[in-house]
Amino acid sequence: MTMTGPATPRWTHIALPSADIDASIAWYERFTPLRVLATRADDVGRSVWLAHPGQVDNPFVLVLVMFFRNEGRREPMLTPFAHIGIEMPERVDVDRIAELGRSEGCLHWPAQEMPPPIGYICAVTDPDGNVVEISYGQGVYDTVQRVWGDTTVS
Repeated sequence: MTMTGPATPRWTHIALPSADIDASIAWYERFTPLRVLATRADDVGRSVWLAHPGQVDNPFVLVLVMFFRNEGRREPMLTPFAHIGIEMPERVDVDRIAELGRSEGCLHWPAQEMPPPIGYICAVTDPDGNVVEISYGQGVYDTVQRVWGDTTVS
């Protein structure tokens, strides 16, 4: 397959270090809608690309990299407020993730209603200590659609 790249510039990924890539993959697949897109390994380390299945035209990928020289050493990059944000389609999704985070000891912010435009949120921390915010009614998606968009594009 010949690679052509996008027709216009795209924001494609964020990359974070991982102390235990297998634990991180399992965590992201349990706590978020992200799924493994690709994995790679070489003499230096291992990496995984996690993304939303079906986001073909506007993909955004979370790249996790475990360098063998740093294996087992947590290096949180997104904390205490810096975070990855995932907007969910239902309020109950926030409650479900908050409860899962509480039961697994990684709840960072309890589920709570915040003033506009923040919406209903909670946050959990991944195995490396990075904060992942789960929101409902935050309006990021709706704002992009209203300002720039063709709502038929997923």
